[in-house]
Amino acid sequence: MNAPLDAASQQQDIAVEDLQTVLDGVRWRYQRAGSGPAVLLVHGLMGYSFSWRHTIPVLARQATVYAVDLPGAGFSGRPAGMDCSQRAGAARLLRFMDGAGLASCDLLGTSHGGALAMTVAALAPERVRNLILVAPVNPWSAQGKLLSLFLTSPPIAPLFPQVMLHLQILQDFYFRRLYGDTRRIRPGTREGYLAPLRQAGSFEYVLGVLRSWNHDLKELESLLPRIAHIPTLLIWGDQDAAVNPASAYPLQKRIRDCHLLTMNGVGHLPYEETPEEFNRAVSEFLS
Repeated sequence: MNAPLDAASQQQDIAVEDLQTVLDGVRWRYQRAGSGPAVLLVHGLMGYSFSWRHTIPVLARQATVYAVDLPGAGFSGRPAGMDCSQRAGAARLLRFMDGAGLASCDLLGTSHGGALAMTVAALAPERVRNLILVAPVNPWSAQGKLLSLFLTSPPIAPLFPQVMLHLQILQDFYFRRLYGDTRRIRPGTREGYLAPLRQAGSFEYVLGVLRSWNHDLKELESLLPRIAHIPTLLIWGDQDAAVNPASAYPLQKRIRDCHLLTMNGVGHLPYEETPEEFNRAVSEFLS
């Protein structure tokens, strides 16, 4: 009989290590659990390893799971003047793999982290066994293209951090629009995501990512032929308001061995909203 895939039931007997390392002068915070083939989890913009709290205990049954806080996010360092482009972020992830002794891994990325995962695979395809992409930012979704230009414009950019931290209505709107059903927002979710954003430099990283957003999407499209051979699972909620679910189809066409799972009634965060279904799909794909 298969073990249950409910993270809550496994939380008590799965040890999750909270670790730090310094690479090229930058402090990384990350979590590690389990044993077996390595799986590296990459969060989205304004997320961190907290995003995977329902997923780590399940995948740790079959793999050694690494969940990073990307530099600039979560509880990792925030170096001034850091290059926040997609290519630079992917190079840092490869450097993390070097430091952790990971010759190769299965790579799971969500939203902006999904774009980073694809870029990592394009830069070093021999190091990525499988890709799991959860509503990945991609060239065929218009969401973000105009917003990135607006938020990084000279009149708006200086106000962005103060507005996001102090206006409750905007925080609530941001979180609620990511769910297909807001009744699925679990206690502590909003507080967990907001906690590291109060550290100095958090929104500078977000703005840095947004400044190169459109250039990065063009580059990503040119890189996709390099990952066409990598087995890939795409997961999308059909109520995703952040990355257009219809953009899954042109992306799927560019990868030869690509399975698309659409979750009905689910928004941008299926690992938050319906973690049991999400975990089951990822676990089955990897096994």
